[in-house]
Amino acid sequence: MKITPPMISRIILSAAILCVPSIYAASVKSSDIAPYVYPQNTPDAPQAMAFGIDGKTYTALADGGKRLVRYDIRTGKEIATVIDVKNTRDNQIQQIAGYTFSPDESYVLVYAEKEPVYRRSFTAEYYIYEVRHNVLSPLSTKHPRQRAPQWSPDGRMIAFAADGNIYISKLDYLTEVAVTSDGAKNSVINGVPDWSYEEEFDTTCSMAWAPDNTTLCYLKYDESAVPLYSFPLYQGTCNPDDTYALYPGNYSYKYPVAGEKNATVSLHSYDVDLRKTKTISFSDSRIEYIPRIEYAPSSDRLMVTTLNRAQNRMEIYSVNPKSTVSKSVYVDESRTGWIDPMAYEGIKLLPEGFVVMSERSGFNHLYLYSYAGALQRQITSGDYDVTAYYGYDSKSGTHYYQAASTSPLSRVVSRIDAKGRVTHISPENGSSAAVFTPAMDLCVLSYSNVTAAPVYSLVTPSNGKSVRTLVDNKEYMARYPRLPRKEFFTMNSDGYTLNGYILRPADFDASRRYPVIMYQYSGPGSQEVLDRWRMDWDYFFTTQGYVIICVDGRGTGGRGAAFKHTVYRRLGQYETIDQINAARYAASLPFVDSDRIGIFGWSYGGYEALMAASEKGAPYRAAVAVAPVTSWRYYDTIYTERYMLTPAENSEGYDFGAPINRTSALDCDLLIMHGTADDNVHLMNTMQYVSVLESQGSTCDMLLFPNMNHSIYGCGSRSIVYLKMLQHFNRSMR
Repeated sequence: MKITPPMISRIILSAAILCVPSIYAASVKSSDIAPYVYPQNTPDAPQAMAFGIDGKTYTALADGGKRLVRYDIRTGKEIATVIDVKNTRDNQIQQIAGYTFSPDESYVLVYAEKEPVYRRSFTAEYYIYEVRHNVLSPLSTKHPRQRAPQWSPDGRMIAFAADGNIYISKLDYLTEVAVTSDGAKNSVINGVPDWSYEEEFDTTCSMAWAPDNTTLCYLKYDESAVPLYSFPLYQGTCNPDDTYALYPGNYSYKYPVAGEKNATVSLHSYDVDLRKTKTISFSDSRIEYIPRIEYAPSSDRLMVTTLNRAQNRMEIYSVNPKSTVSKSVYVDESRTGWIDPMAYEGIKLLPEGFVVMSERSGFNHLYLYSYAGALQRQITSGDYDVTAYYGYDSKSGTHYYQAASTSPLSRVVSRIDAKGRVTHISPENGSSAAVFTPAMDLCVLSYSNVTAAPVYSLVTPSNGKSVRTLVDNKEYMARYPRLPRKEFFTMNSDGYTLNGYILRPADFDASRRYPVIMYQYSGPGSQEVLDRWRMDWDYFFTTQGYVIICVDGRGTGGRGAAFKHTVYRRLGQYETIDQINAARYAASLPFVDSDRIGIFGWSYGGYEALMAASEKGAPYRAAVAVAPVTSWRYYDTIYTERYMLTPAENSEGYDFGAPINRTSALDCDLLIMHGTADDNVHLMNTMQYVSVLESQGSTCDMLLFPNMNHSIYGCGSRSIVYLKMLQHFNRSMR
C-alpha cells in the first residue's frame, strides 16, 4: 500500500477539481472530454414515436415540445398538428414533456414540468387534451402534481397516484374519486412502487385496469417497518437550491439493506361502480415479492407474478379480482442460482396464452403456456440466450425476438414461425434491436457494430425488407475519420474462455510499450464486450496514449446459466480472479508496459476495481472506483439477496466479497469518486471504506460531487469524472 501524507483522505470538491495539479494533463480540459461523454455528441436517433391505432401513422413531439405532430409512417411526411401549445383553449403550457393517447385517440394525456423521483419515476403536471374541441384541462385540480397515470381501456377514466394514494379522474363527469386514503410518506404507498421495487424490478407503476373498465387492481407497499436512510442536501452550484444556503437539508426515504425487512406488499381490487376494495391474499408464505400484475384479455383473469425472498422461485397466479380466487398456473425454479429478471420483465399475455422466458434448459428461451397452466410448446431452443421478446403476430403465427444466437457478442432480431423455422431479419453480426407496431406488421430496426454507428430503418418484419431509412448517421461518422477500432480476443482464466476487446490509439506504434487501463463492469448478467457502437471516455483516453482493454469475466451474460451462476453466493471471488488474469494477459502483450496497468469501474465495476486492486500480487499500479459498493451488507435487499442470499444465510460470502475487509492488501494508488446524493449506492460505502483505510494509517484520493446521484451527470460533472480519472492515471502510471 502506497501511503500519501497526510494520513487523511484528500477530499476535492468538484468546484475545485481543475486546481488539481497534473503536469501530464495540463493541456487537457473537461471540454476536451465532453464530445465523448455527452449526448449532443452521440449518434442521431429517430424521434420518439407513438404508433397510431390506424397502423398507418405515428406521432412525435416537434419544435422542442411546442407541437405534437402526426406523420405518415411509411413516408415520414407530416400529416397534421395534433396539439399546438400556443393555441389550446382554457389552459396553456410552455411545452409538452411527454404524452399518451387514450385508447381511441380522442384524448391526449400530456405532461409538463417533469421532476424526477428516483431513477425512472417522476411527478409532473398532467393535462387532458380533448382533440375534437382543442381544450386543455388539468388532470386534477386537487393534486397539482401526479404520477404514473393510466388510461382505462374505454378511455373515459384515468387512474393516477399522488402523495401515496390512488385517484380516478372520470372524464364524462369531470369528477375525481379517491381509491385509497392511507398513503403517507415513508409509511404507505399505493399504486406506485417503493424505491427497491423501482430500482431492481424496473417498474414505475403498480396499477392495472380490467379490460371491461369495472375494476382497478393495485399493489400497496407498507414500508412503515423498513429502516429509514437519509443523506444531506446542499445549496450547490448545479441547479442551486437557496433553501440550503446556510444550513444543509436532508432527504430521507426507506431503503432496506441486505437481511433487513422489506416493505410488505399486498394486492387489492377496487370496484369502480361500488367504490369498494377487496384484498387478494395468497396462502403461500414463501411469497415475498410481486414484481408484476397485468390483466390477460379477460376481466376475470389478473396475472400476478410472485417471487420468494431468495428469488430462485417464480410463480404466476391467475386471479379473479372480483371473487379473489387465485390459481397457480406457472412455476419456475433455479437450483443453481437465481431467476433472471428477464423471466418476469418479459412476460407477454396473448389471447390464447402467455409467453415466458426460462433458463430451465441451461439457456434463456421462450415458452408458450395456456392460461390453465399447460405448456403448449417451447418456442425457441439451442445453446444460446434469447435476450428480448417482442411479441406475436397472430395472423402469420410468428414470434419475434432478439437473441445472441450467432455469437455471445452479437444481438440478432429474428422470427420463428409455427413450424419452428427461424429467419433472421437483421444482420447476423453486430447488435440489432427492434420496436414493433401494435399490429406487428412494421418495426423500427436499429443496427450497429464496433465500426459503425447505429442505422435505424423502418422494416417489414415478415420479409425483412426495408421500407425506408430513418437515420443513417453518415454525417456523424464523417466527423471521426480516424477512430481506432475495437479488436475482439479470447483468453483463458481458470479453465474458462473469456471474451475481451482491445482499443489502441489511432496512431498505434507496435514498437512502443503503452500504459493500459483495464475497464470492466462485471455485474451478474451484464455484458461490456459486445459487437456494438459505443464511443465513450475510452476513445478519448486513447488520444492520451492509453490502451484500453476490457474482459467479461465469469458471471456475465450472453453465455447461458452455468457461466452466469458461477458467481452465486460468491460475488467478487471469481470475477476478481478473472480480472487479475486479464491484467496479466495484458501485461504479456509485446506493446504493453507491464509496470503501468490500471483498473477502472463504476458501480459494480467500481466494486470489482476495489476487489481486484486489493488482491495479493495484483498487477495494478493504479485503480479508480466510481460509486462503488464496499460491502454487500450496505446494499439493497432485492439485488444483493438475488445473488448472495441474506447475510445470515451466507455470512462467509458477504465477508469474503467485501472490499472493506481487504483494505490492508491494497497496493496501488486509489481514486474513489462518489455523488453525495447517491440514492442507489450510498456514499456510506465510500466513507466507511476510507475510514478503514485511515484507521490502518493509509489513505486514498477522493472526489465528491455535491448533490449528485449515482450517475454523476449534469453541469459538466461527467467530464470532470473522466478528467480527474485521467489526472490520476497520469500521475500514477506515467
